[in-house]
Amino acid sequence: MTEIISRKFIIELIYKTDIIHLINNRINLKKHGNNFYAYCPFHKETNPSFVVNSEKQFYYCFGCGVHGNAIDFLMKYENLNFITAIEELANINNVEVIFENHQYSNKKITFFRKKLYVLIDEIYNFYRKELNKVSAKYALNYLNHRGLNINTINRFGIGFAPKGWKNILNKFGKNDKDRELLIKAGMLVNKEKDYLYDRFRERIIFPIRNRIGHVVGFGGRSIYNRLPKYLNSPETDVFRKRNQLYGLYEALQCNPKPDSLIIVEGYIDVIMLSQYNINYAVGLLGTAITVEHIRQLFYLTANIIFCFDGDKIGRETAWKTLKIALPYMNDGYQINFVFLPENEDPDTLIRKEGKINFENRIKKSIPLSHFLFDTLLMKVDLHSYDSKTKLSALALPLISQIPGKTLRIYMRKQLGIKLGILDEHCIEQLIPKIKTEKTTPALPSFKFTTMRILLALLIQNPKLAILVPSFSDFSGYKISGLSIFIEIVNQCNKNVISNTAQLLELYRGTNFITKLETLALWNHMIVDEQIKAVFQDSLNKIRNNLREQQLEFLITRDRIRKLNSEERNQFWVLSKIFAKK
Repeated sequence: MTEIISRKFIIELIYKTDIIHLINNRINLKKHGNNFYAYCPFHKETNPSFVVNSEKQFYYCFGCGVHGNAIDFLMKYENLNFITAIEELANINNVEVIFENHQYSNKKITFFRKKLYVLIDEIYNFYRKELNKVSAKYALNYLNHRGLNINTINRFGIGFAPKGWKNILNKFGKNDKDRELLIKAGMLVNKEKDYLYDRFRERIIFPIRNRIGHVVGFGGRSIYNRLPKYLNSPETDVFRKRNQLYGLYEALQCNPKPDSLIIVEGYIDVIMLSQYNINYAVGLLGTAITVEHIRQLFYLTANIIFCFDGDKIGRETAWKTLKIALPYMNDGYQINFVFLPENEDPDTLIRKEGKINFENRIKKSIPLSHFLFDTLLMKVDLHSYDSKTKLSALALPLISQIPGKTLRIYMRKQLGIKLGILDEHCIEQLIPKIKTEKTTPALPSFKFTTMRILLALLIQNPKLAILVPSFSDFSGYKISGLSIFIEIVNQCNKNVISNTAQLLELYRGTNFITKLETLALWNHMIVDEQIKAVFQDSLNKIRNNLREQQLEFLITRDRIRKLNSEERNQFWVLSKIFAKK
């Protein structure tokens, strides 16, 4: 059974998406008038020709001609297919993708994912109840020993997987279909044929929620430090570790628009920081930081703080994180690093020194630029020319990855200072010249016609559709472009289209999408204040043209045979209209 994403959902998703925020999260946009400009990410250029219009929710490059809406940008910039781009937008907007199918109801199409959510939620409730049983007293004692109070335990929904190999299997796996779903949810291990057993046994259970609040997986901590100490759910249809951050849902519940987010490594670290009212901590799920994490974090906040151990491994992890983050360091974004004392983690440290002292550590955190040079300087001795050359060779490839122009210039100057080069011209020579592609502006240009203006104004301002009267009286009469104009008007009113991006999405894959995109980009030179008046005037011209056709038809018909009463009435009405002109 093929899943088809609901067209209505796609249109609503585009409406919910702020294309300015989406693109600025990936390249550096500068506001100029009503538009935002940037160096095109899809070709090399010396002057910014990439334009994003917030009202139309549409982008266009005057250099290479690339254009589209939020979905198109993700597809091209992230190299995603159409479905994956929509799923990414849905994740950004904190909504679930809605599917439809012509042969099946929406409920049947989404049955599998919903069944997974329901099953995982039932298991979550099972684990929660198990923690409150007498047999789990030692588990609760462990949590209390770690300093967690009952309010914190309840807020994060911490539970317990009891002893035994088949608790989940016996309770939720009554038949083959149930057992298959348990396997798909990652709750059963199937190492040998026909031998199934519970994945989590005698472990503290930390439910992992997505941004919407669904429990999508679990983390299990062994009480007696049996290996592995921590065990996570495997990848499933609803759980992707590279996209998931522990505690993000809870953090956003406290503040949907956090000023900053601090990234730590463990479940208990996140939970304990929250207990001390540091409600902006999130955790990695036993994986290194990913590109998906960086994008998601920068979409939520402009300030990211990474908290690592202060030992060699911690600093190596921080360095890997820095290299992953550099291509996303637009101007206005900031990454800092906190390195903890030996044998300490956020959990133990905040219990020792309290919230104020811990937040003072955050305030004194090391900016990305300082950490970059501090790390490189440990590899060279600046007392020799060869070492300075080595520093330049190490630093320049990293600095060149930074998209933010201001930060890039600052880093370049800092490199000059380290090298003892203070002359701006000499510093400029450090940066390799980038060959630019010669491109021909792809701005559409063609003759003005009344219908062309009417179509362009409607496509660029879909809300004008409510001004269009019925053309039902003129069926059978033809004007080039009228049928598509009426079709667009009907679609705008039917789907409540608010911007150009939504409208063009309706026609993705159709035979005339290219013509509509061309009109969407056409610079008709009509100022905003006159758009409504010009649109109405153009409507009147088209209607008068149709009336002339109708009148000529009636005159011709009268010569062939006498008009009937209805036709004579039409003739006199039309004659009066033209007599007044």
